[in-house]
Amino acid sequence: MRTSHWKDYELIDTSSGERLERWGDAVLIRPDPQIIWSPPKKNTLWHKANARYLRSSSGGGHWEKIRPLPPVWNIHYGSLTFRVKMMGFKHTGIFPEQAVNWEFAVKKIKDAGRPVSVLNLFGYTGAATLACLSAGAAVCHVDASKGMVAWAKENAEESGLAGRQVRWLVDDCGKFVKREQHRGHMYDAIIMDPPSYGRGPKGETWKLEEQLYALVQMCMPVLSPHPLFFMLNSYSTGLSPAVMEYMLGLTVMRKFGGKISSDEIGLPVTETGLVLPCGSTAIWQSD
Repeated sequence: MRTSHWKDYELIDTSSGERLERWGDAVLIRPDPQIIWSPPKKNTLWHKANARYLRSSSGGGHWEKIRPLPPVWNIHYGSLTFRVKMMGFKHTGIFPEQAVNWEFAVKKIKDAGRPVSVLNLFGYTGAATLACLSAGAAVCHVDASKGMVAWAKENAEESGLAGRQVRWLVDDCGKFVKREQHRGHMYDAIIMDPPSYGRGPKGETWKLEEQLYALVQMCMPVLSPHPLFFMLNSYSTGLSPAVMEYMLGLTVMRKFGGKISSDEIGLPVTETGLVLPCGSTAIWQSD
């Protein structure tokens, strides 16, 4: 699956372990270990980038600023606005390949013909939350990072969605779901976009391959009697689309019927016309 509706983002070229990308008016070069090919860097923007992320041999890395660039700037996807900045570990605050999943969620919510509540776990800077809010859903946005939740709120304000029905929560996702079970709260859709590794607000450790299936199981009691969809994303090479599809088959489909699809998600590369794989998605949806 790939999205082709971006105007403010473009994956221009890939070569020698790096991406050449346009974020609005800014051109960035970021590392990507799966880019093992090394064709000549013919596009002139390779030599005109605003900044480049350089990895360190001891781990991590830093941004090298080459041309003037504001500390924060906005990019747009349809009616949604996202604040972008150069973060540690090469990130910018948004994963543009996920737009294909935002579009799926928007369509399912609009077509439901009824009020829809969404639980967005590991909500990061809120792109999926904003998409669901724009479609009219009520959203509970959960992330362990106070800074990411604050950033998500800023994106909602920039998008004109701050007044919509949304709860912003800084919490460990597993502990939050357990409490929702006890409270009897239910949701019509769940979006889960977990990191490969992370820590909760109190230092709780998260390891994707070890804990994801248990968390999916834990979510079953908080799905409403007639749920719309369950979306599971992964950036870990250890979890293929088929593995996540199997997980949803053993849990959500076994309880509610419906159907499952899974695929790699990717971004079209302007220079070659090919698609760079950027992660995996598995989606359960009702009939």
